[in-house]
Amino acid sequence: MARHIVARTSEIPAGGNKVFGLEGRDIVVFHVNGEFFALLNRCPHEGAPLEKAACVARLTSPEPGIYQRDRVGEMLRCPWHGWEFDIRNGQSWFDPKRFRIRSYPVAVESGAELQRGPYVAETFPVHIEDNYVIVEV
Repeated sequence: MARHIVARTSEIPAGGNKVFGLEGRDIVVFHVNGEFFALLNRCPHEGAPLEKAACVARLTSPEPGIYQRDRVGEMLRCPWHGWEFDIRNGQSWFDPKRFRIRSYPVAVESGAELQRGPYVAETFPVHIEDNYVIVEV
């Protein structure tokens, strides 16, 4: 998989997302609860743009009339028909054996780490101001 530096972490606000064109695919990167997740920007049902999806909580019920919310912001609800997917791995909650959104590995690295390479050259002082989001496609 090729690595692509797509944005500074500060360019994707908490609770927000941003779409990037990588190798002919639209990939949406979400910033949820301090973590970044990358998914194909297309619902497998009818192709809705997942950049418009709502990040919601998982709702469970141990017994009738009792509801519990957890994993707040980690469930993605399709904007067209409400299908829900796990933002961590793209798994469908509607039909997990047949449907999933393609997910991509994401790393956050400092600018200083990105400057390292296998070659030795004359160097100059550089100031790193931010971290960057990197997506593997």
